[in-house]
Amino acid sequence: MRMRIKYAIILFFLVALVIIEKENNIISRVSDKFVLKFPQVEFVGPNNTISARALTENNTVAASSNSALGQLHKAQRNCSMLRTTLGGEERKEVTGRRHLLLMATTRTGSSFVGEFFNQNSNIFYLFEPLWHVEKSVTFEPGGMNAVASSIIYRDMVQQLMLCDLYALESFLFPMPERHVTGILFRRGSSNSLCEGAVCTPPKKGGTQRFPCRVRQCGLLNMTLATQACLQKQHVAMKTVRLRQLEYLRPLVEDLRIDLRIIQLVRDPRAVLASRMVAFPGKYDAWKKWANEGHVPDDEEVGKLRGNCENLRASAQLGIGQPPWLRGRFMLMRYEDIALEPLKRAEEMYRFAGIPITDEVKTWIYENTQASKANDNVYSTHKNSSEQFEKWRLGLPFKIARVVQQVCEPTMRLLGYKLVKDAATLANRSASLLEDRNFRAI
Repeated sequence: MRMRIKYAIILFFLVALVIIEKENNIISRVSDKFVLKFPQVEFVGPNNTISARALTENNTVAASSNSALGQLHKAQRNCSMLRTTLGGEERKEVTGRRHLLLMATTRTGSSFVGEFFNQNSNIFYLFEPLWHVEKSVTFEPGGMNAVASSIIYRDMVQQLMLCDLYALESFLFPMPERHVTGILFRRGSSNSLCEGAVCTPPKKGGTQRFPCRVRQCGLLNMTLATQACLQKQHVAMKTVRLRQLEYLRPLVEDLRIDLRIIQLVRDPRAVLASRMVAFPGKYDAWKKWANEGHVPDDEEVGKLRGNCENLRASAQLGIGQPPWLRGRFMLMRYEDIALEPLKRAEEMYRFAGIPITDEVKTWIYENTQASKANDNVYSTHKNSSEQFEKWRLGLPFKIARVVQQVCEPTMRLLGYKLVKDAATLANRSASLLEDRNFRAI
């Protein structure tokens, strides 16, 4: 059975590649870049073909394509059965249902802003559901990397917006047994997965890698979670793994989904400063430059340039409001939210077409007026108006200057002022923000 499931995964990605050919006519170039990180399966792409090898003890293939295809469709049938079972109740709930995607990059305050929707009991909120997809699938370096990853991530978001949580099971290792798992990433960051019927009583021996924070719950039952999603009035999720806005068009045009996209951005200088603290191993070259004067190589600067260019391209597309995206996109700067959290939260709720609740307003007040600074880099509890520019005191000007040189087009588009010297950078009374109304551009 496990082998059949593994081959169902293979067929799933084969379908993804076919989609790439249909939408972009580039499958022949993508297939050579596609690698699975599953411990027992690998893809190879010589001569534009795909083959699979199960790394069992004797390296033999032990599944049929028909059986694999049946496994692939099983999750879809299960979710359809749930919709049928709920019947009129589901149809009533879906009426007026909104779907909200908070799209960001790491260290832009997305966990904090995501809580604005997580705290609304009318919203089924998911925290970084694409984490498991990223851990299971990787792409070799190449020009088609962004295309292939964006399409796979997009299709997963589409299934989750439709409350098909079974779609995630193929990316959980070990695979769930009877739709029950204890390894869903940051389950405790989603109130919807830790409340009501979804919070089953803990059982002896049922260990969890990511337990609920507020209350003790048993292992996560994906069927109960799917039911809870279908019964909620709205669906929202946040992700730092979907960065190509243009590939979300099929979701926007899907008549089953009433999608609103909020792109959260932050000053690239602040993002780099925060990443150097949160991920010291990945940004060791920059830290050495700051501390010892060792200049990062061209590859590191190239990564920064690529990140800024991706951000600029998506933001420019969204701000331009093409017909397919009109009324569906909002750009928000983290700095504006930090300065006026409740005002900006109300703007985002109005854009989403969802009423803001008192519980959300209370959470915002209690979690943005902290009397003492919180040193936890992952904390959502902080004095936001005082903390959002703290990076200016710790980032060396020589690094800030490189960021400005590499990311200047992006910074100018988003309204971040450049600085000419270290004194201006450290002077927090001098604002680095231009007054901008992105929805009016």
